[in-house]
Amino acid sequence: MKKVTIIGGGVIGLCCAYYLHKSGHKVRVIERGDIRTGTSFGNAGYVSPSHIIPLASPGIVAKGLKWMLSSSSPFYIKPRLNLDLIKWCLTFWANSTARTVEKNTPPLVDLLLLSRELTSDIKNELGNHFRMEEKGCFMMYKNPETEKHEIELAKEAAKFNIETRVMSRSEVQALEPEVEVDVRGGVLYPIDAHLHPGDFMHTLYENMKKEGVEFQLNTTVKGFEKEGNKVSKVLTDKGSFDCEELVIAGGSWLPVITKSLGIHMLLQAGKGYSMTFENMKKNLHYPAILVDHRVAMTPMGADLRMGGTMEISGLNSPTLTKRAQAIYKAAKLYYPGLDVDFPRVEKIWSGLRPLSPDGLPYIGRHSKYQNLIIAGGHAMLGLSLAAGTGKLVEEIVDAGKTSVALDAFNVERF
Repeated sequence: MKKVTIIGGGVIGLCCAYYLHKSGHKVRVIERGDIRTGTSFGNAGYVSPSHIIPLASPGIVAKGLKWMLSSSSPFYIKPRLNLDLIKWCLTFWANSTARTVEKNTPPLVDLLLLSRELTSDIKNELGNHFRMEEKGCFMMYKNPETEKHEIELAKEAAKFNIETRVMSRSEVQALEPEVEVDVRGGVLYPIDAHLHPGDFMHTLYENMKKEGVEFQLNTTVKGFEKEGNKVSKVLTDKGSFDCEELVIAGGSWLPVITKSLGIHMLLQAGKGYSMTFENMKKNLHYPAILVDHRVAMTPMGADLRMGGTMEISGLNSPTLTKRAQAIYKAAKLYYPGLDVDFPRVEKIWSGLRPLSPDGLPYIGRHSKYQNLIIAGGHAMLGLSLAAGTGKLVEEIVDAGKTSVALDAFNVERF
């Protein structure tokens, strides 16, 4: 048994704690908030092995350049002179190639499939208190070019034995009996699942708290004490905490935390927005990504969440209402009869996604400190990859064979 301290109580940190505790370790989680906010709470709730193409991919830079000057577009970079942002953009550009995608897709698929299986295991072990449905997710499109692209992606998925069903407008509509759907067609990925991310985190938290995992909430990390090539203590505004093993799963704050250890992590925060409409009289039956507008729609029991956009504007940027309006307008284009009104500003949620420059997460030990493990940079796939990442971190601590190879997720690759 080891004493493991985890910095970060988002879905990645909680899943690391879950598997480490299951393996018999004494676990402490230090979290700057209260586990009821943050990106892990308000996201679309997808557990999606279908998302096999990393964020850094051919064509994304051209689209980004076209969109980035509009603050209501699906992708927006706030123009500013920032050395870390410039380095990240250049590295992202260099990795947005077909060759890189070909190299990075197989390990991403391995981790996605592992995590999908483990998320179902968590549901079976703890009970489905987080509204998980394992019925698939649609990629819906309105124009012929997008249709062609999505069918090509479906063929790529088939190479990894991921089932797809290409459907016409009428076939899509038949699966959505309560709401009119205005699309050219869609690709259904039956392997995908969706759940309520806030309820998922609450279920993990309550289970682990009952089991004796220590949670140090509303606590800010201020620095570290080191002994030789080990981190011996985490220094916070609530006191210091010993650590035999240290896991940093700080989400978009990862570079801020590692900087205190003399480690530079190439990562940017990408803000996303969501709105949740409760007690829908007529709701969607299937989650869907509205591909042309980069909007995600998720039924969560009687509720409906819509979200999207990627805004790279720093850790403390203000909420831009026009970005939420763009999400709402897109939803009404695809579902014209959807009975929802644009919410009040205080009902608009935003959270930060941690973006690595190649679209793959950082998972593994760092050579600078013998007892340091980093788990971060999961971009829009945090929930999809959380259980798998937690399992890998447990296997790293236990010095056993990992469920998937870690080479592609090397924490020192940039």
